[in-house]
Amino acid sequence: MHPAAKRILIVYAHPEPRSLTARMKDFMVDRLRAQGHVVEVSDLYAMGWKATLDRADFAHLAPDERVRPMEDSQHALETGTQAPDVQAEQDKLRRADAVILQFPLWWFTMPAILKGWVDRVYAHGFAYGVGEHSDQHWGDRYGEGMLAGKRAMLVVTAGGWESHYTVRGINGPIDDLLFPIHHGVLFYPGFDVLPPFVVYRAHRMDEARAAGIESELAARLDALWTQAPIPFRRQNFGDYDIPALTLKPGLENEGAGGFRLHLREPAGHEQGPAAADRRAEGAARERAGVRRHEGNDALTA
Repeated sequence: MHPAAKRILIVYAHPEPRSLTARMKDFMVDRLRAQGHVVEVSDLYAMGWKATLDRADFAHLAPDERVRPMEDSQHALETGTQAPDVQAEQDKLRRADAVILQFPLWWFTMPAILKGWVDRVYAHGFAYGVGEHSDQHWGDRYGEGMLAGKRAMLVVTAGGWESHYTVRGINGPIDDLLFPIHHGVLFYPGFDVLPPFVVYRAHRMDEARAAGIESELAARLDALWTQAPIPFRRQNFGDYDIPALTLKPGLENEGAGGFRLHLREPAGHEQGPAAADRRAEGAARERAGVRRHEGNDALTA
C-alpha cells in the first residue's frame, strides 16, 4: 500500500443494484481506488445482514437468562464470543481511516438494515462505555472514543426537493434530520464528521444530471482528508457542566437554538466570561497534551 493511501470503509444500504444509490457507490469505489486507496464495502443487503440485535448474538447466554444488550455485548466483546459478522465489521472499522455511510433517506432516517448494523456492531466497550467516568470526565465520547482520529461522511439520497429540507421546508432542515446520525452514531464514538453529501429528487434523474452529481461527489471524495469537519462541541473540553452534561451558560452562539447549540463558532467568535473560561480550560488541556479539535465549517444542507 502506498504511504499516502488510506483505508476507507463504505457501509452501503440499498436493496436495488440498479439504483442511483448503487451507481454512486460504484463510482466512489472506482474513484477512491484510482487514487490508490484501499476500499472495503459492506453491502448490507447483499450480505444478508441480520438487522436485529437479539439472543442469537450472545452465545454465552443460557436459555433462561435475560438478554441485557449492554452487558451481554460487552461480555461477548471481551471473551471473543461475538457473532462472526459483528466481529468482522468491527475489524473493518478498526482498519478504516474513514467511513462512509451510504443510504436512501427512508422515513426521515436510515433504513432499518443500517440501523441494525449500528445496533449490533457498536458493542458496549467498543463504540460506547469506554473511558473513565468522574466529575471531570464523563467517558470517552462526543469527540473522543475508540473511533477517534477517523473521518466519517454520509452520502444520502432523498426523494424530496431540496427546498423541502430547509429551515422553512415542510420536512424540516436536513441538518436536523441527520443530527442523530452525525452527532450520535458518528461523533459520539469519536469520528470527525464531515458535512453530508445529499442528493435531492433522486427519483427524477437523467444522465446529464447523474453525471453532474458524480462530478460533485468526486470533489467531495478528493477533499475527504482536507475538508473541515462539522464543528461539534467536544464533551470533556470545557463546554459542558459535568456530570449534568448541559452546555455552560454564556456559550450559546447568537441566535442559535436546538441542535445548533452543540456547534461551535469559529475560534474567537464566542463572547462572555463563560466563553473565556472555556477557552482557558481548553488551553490548559492542550498544555497537558490533550489534542483539541477546532472546526470552522458550519453544517451544510
